[in-house]
Amino acid sequence: MSENSIDATTRARDDPERREDEIRSYALGQPVSATGFPFSASPSRRFLPSVFKWLVRLSRFGLAALFLFTAGAKIAIAKTFATNVSELLSASGFNYERWMWPTTIAVITAEVITATLLLVPRTVRIGAVCAAALLMGFAGYALYYVYVLNGEPLECGCFGGIIGSQLGVSTALRNLGLLVPALVVFFGYKRPATALPSRRPNKDNERNYRKSP
Repeated sequence: MSENSIDATTRARDDPERREDEIRSYALGQPVSATGFPFSASPSRRFLPSVFKWLVRLSRFGLAALFLFTAGAKIAIAKTFATNVSELLSASGFNYERWMWPTTIAVITAEVITATLLLVPRTVRIGAVCAAALLMGFAGYALYYVYVLNGEPLECGCFGGIIGSQLGVSTALRNLGLLVPALVVFFGYKRPATALPSRRPNKDNERNYRKSP
């Protein structure tokens, strides 16, 4: 190794700003060389994480859009959806006249809250848990309605009056399939790393240092 390269390495280590960049690179998960310069990852190593990152984004915003769409579709036909809910409650042995509207409002509110949690960066994983809980709840009730109550095919109004959907096995399988993006979001989402604040020398100290002999 030449003297110039040794001097460059020494200056890189002795330079406070270079050390700060090195610490910041470690904090962001970037490999750093001995001189303090971050290594550039190979294209093959960067491809898979990039694809998975976009898959997480697609799953996150796709689920949020889905819950906002279903909630809006239910609101558009609120009376019809409430009637469908009353039939389900009646088949399950509940007092549909008492619980029809509270259940309708609760379902729509839960979907709106879940979508909001998925959109807010700090609550994305909580939103994924809520999404999984709603999907499993809908799927579980659909199977309960078919195999336990032996209910007749009934329009559930999951997508309002836009897309027809009967409560049954197909509805349960669809909701269980949507658990995949919910799990992708829960296990794959990472909040963006914030850069470490840069430390600049105090101007007064720097001025005094220059004046000192």
